[in-house]
Amino acid sequence: MALVTAASSLAAQEHHVHADSARASDPPAPMNMAGPLGISMERMGSGTTWIPDAVRLPSHHFMAGQWMVMVHGWLFGQYTEQGGPRGASQFGSLNWGMVMADRPLAGGKLQLRFMPSLDPATVGRCGYPMLLQSGETCQGEPNVDRQHPHDFFMELGALYEREITSRVAFHVYAAPAGEPALGPVAFMHRPSAMDEPQAPLGHHWQDATHISFGVVTGGIYTRKVRVEASAFNGSEPDEHRWNMDLGPLTSYSARVTMSPSAHWSFTVGYGELDNPEREASPVTVKRFVASALHGRAIGSAGQWSSAFVFGRNEEGHGASSSYLLESQVVADERNTWFGRLEHLNKSAHDLHLHDFPEEQSFAISSLSAGYIRELVSGRGVTIGFGGRASVNFVPATLETLYGSRTPIGGMVFLRLRPTLRAASSAAGMEGMHH
Repeated sequence: MALVTAASSLAAQEHHVHADSARASDPPAPMNMAGPLGISMERMGSGTTWIPDAVRLPSHHFMAGQWMVMVHGWLFGQYTEQGGPRGASQFGSLNWGMVMADRPLAGGKLQLRFMPSLDPATVGRCGYPMLLQSGETCQGEPNVDRQHPHDFFMELGALYEREITSRVAFHVYAAPAGEPALGPVAFMHRPSAMDEPQAPLGHHWQDATHISFGVVTGGIYTRKVRVEASAFNGSEPDEHRWNMDLGPLTSYSARVTMSPSAHWSFTVGYGELDNPEREASPVTVKRFVASALHGRAIGSAGQWSSAFVFGRNEEGHGASSSYLLESQVVADERNTWFGRLEHLNKSAHDLHLHDFPEEQSFAISSLSAGYIRELVSGRGVTIGFGGRASVNFVPATLETLYGSRTPIGGMVFLRLRPTLRAASSAAGMEGMHH
């Protein structure tokens, strides 16, 4: 018995020595950021979504009294040029920030969130030029071939989580501006698109509900599976971007998320949205969304993230689907590559084409690629210079309108964001906690 006790003590001392050595060699990591069930705070994406544990969004962490605070955000200063008769050019800035503050409460964890954007001032009321994009309105007309700006209040809400047993926990999320349990992680929060300034063409088939003015969500989860449901205001934001467009919670959704390993996260969601586009003749949109996110660390300062997203809308004038595949490689401290491939169907109604029946559908595709070179890094932030190019593919029936079967676009930009902390260090600490 004494021999067993001595051996156990020696093993424990050796474990602590190795753990201390690993911590000494790793980049500085934040305090214990594990929440209920030992799940890292950094697994959280937009709303109540999860991203793979093996990758991270760049952020800073600090303590403010009993509050553990995480801050992150992106600032782009860009010039956009979209070719063809329906194209345009623009100087502008895409930007958003986020503050998440956690503290213990009543045996669980309370998290407060605030995410603002100055897009309404920096890209204007109608947003930035983007061929084949559709969704929302500008000056009372459908906003087509442009991506609308984000509202100032992208998120303002609270999340409470608490363990029920050592293996099961519950959460409640309430937000006057927030995201229901429906789509995948919103594109600006996906590690596979975090340095890609342009929104997907399938945004309004996949993750446009990431700004909903009125959301209540409840769910239960284990370390690997989350099941949740939401009641929310399904109407998308109006043109007045500085206020909140609060409305009744007449839309509903449910989502299942699975994280079988540190490298994968899968979601399947379904929702019924009450008149999302604020149509004069109200319409209910039935939306089905599925996604797969993958990530892995590269060396001590990089990561590789990819995502596949499928979205399908069924509404008054028919059904349409969208497919997205995107990837981003942070190769090292200086070099980042990203790309996106999309294929989807948009109707004449979506593209505001008066010479065609509203329900007529057009198959469109887009391929884009970009690169960023970090110019200056220090004090926890990095500034990079980058560019992206895209080629779009339209059917012959739209060639005259767009000037080509393959209209092109491009963007050059400066990007400011926090420095990416090594994911391997954070993942290792979470594994030790488990």
